[in-house]
Amino acid sequence: MPRYRLTLEYDGSGYNGFQAQTDQPTVQGAVETAITAFCGQTVRLAAAGRTDTGVHATGQVISFDLDKAWPASTVMNALNAHMVQEAVSVLDCVAVDDDWHARFSATGRRYLYRILNRPGRPALDHGRVWHVKQPVDAVAMQVAAQALVGLHDFTTFRDVNCQSKSPEKTLDVARVTRVGDEVHLVFEARSFLHRQVRSMTGSLVQVGLGRWSSGDLKAALNARDRAACGPVAPSTGLYLTGVEYAGDT
Repeated sequence: MPRYRLTLEYDGSGYNGFQAQTDQPTVQGAVETAITAFCGQTVRLAAAGRTDTGVHATGQVISFDLDKAWPASTVMNALNAHMVQEAVSVLDCVAVDDDWHARFSATGRRYLYRILNRPGRPALDHGRVWHVKQPVDAVAMQVAAQALVGLHDFTTFRDVNCQSKSPEKTLDVARVTRVGDEVHLVFEARSFLHRQVRSMTGSLVQVGLGRWSSGDLKAALNARDRAACGPVAPSTGLYLTGVEYAGDT
């Protein structure tokens, strides 16, 4: 059975997360419905990351098998045609080996969190940023964020419903920069705990607002206690921006 790898972009505002759910609009449901409309086949696709309700993507990766070997361009164009009413777009499609898997073959994932840091609320980006009115010190956040880099027990920044077998993860990159009225946080790792990025972001904003010091953030990490986490950032500003695989250039 031919296997395909697709890169997706979507606005998660109108979806109850990525993962398919009965009687709830999801990104997975939209794509699988489009596949059935295209070729009449019912599939269960695999994804690099199961983003939460309201989370967006510019580089989500999925894979699935079809009974017939279609040209990759035909698959991409057909799915986009059947999803014209959805906030989901296929950016790329290629045929891959049958042992390739969107989730298990991934060697790295990258997330971006966007904070709109100005008094005025977002008009054009409503639902796509976290609006923080008070001035945020991005430099202080960048300094504090380096304590999160490396191999750690991230229990403090792990959702209580996380199903990962271990709270230990290696965070490769934690970068905070100011871009005009926005503060951007970029996190890169092989994999993340459930709501780890939003939890780290919320705590770093406490540093940016002057409510926490860098030492407070490090102490929260070392506490290995969910109660030590700051307020969790909302889903609206989070984007899955890329997934890495061995052999990619």
